[in-house]
Amino acid sequence: MSSKTMIQTPDAPAAIGTYSQAIRVGDTVYLSGQIGLDPGTMQMVEGIEAQIHRVFQSLRAVASASGGSLSDVVKLNVYLTDLGHFAKVNEIMATYFHQPYPARAAVGVPALPRGALVEMDGVLSIQD
Repeated sequence: MSSKTMIQTPDAPAAIGTYSQAIRVGDTVYLSGQIGLDPGTMQMVEGIEAQIHRVFQSLRAVASASGGSLSDVVKLNVYLTDLGHFAKVNEIMATYFHQPYPARAAVGVPALPRGALVEMDGVLSIQD
């Protein structure tokens, strides 16, 4: 049985609850949801574009701390308080990911922690 390893990096916002930034079990890394918090100030960045970029930067930092990269993401979940921002997510996502793109779900939600406009989590498969 594989043991689980907590992943933590100062390059992404510190956990604001009872969770880890990520957990690695064998070749799989489960990334916790990231919102648009600046890891240095723990304040929300302004606007949907800045929040989307900040979320991808935080996911990239945690993926890197786990020994992987965004290219190892096999599943991405996107939560938006306004599905009208979905096209912007696609546009910005194309600057962080390359084909083959991860499997993905996008869900409209009424609210997110700290008033965030977007949250994303994912799963990586890392072959050492």
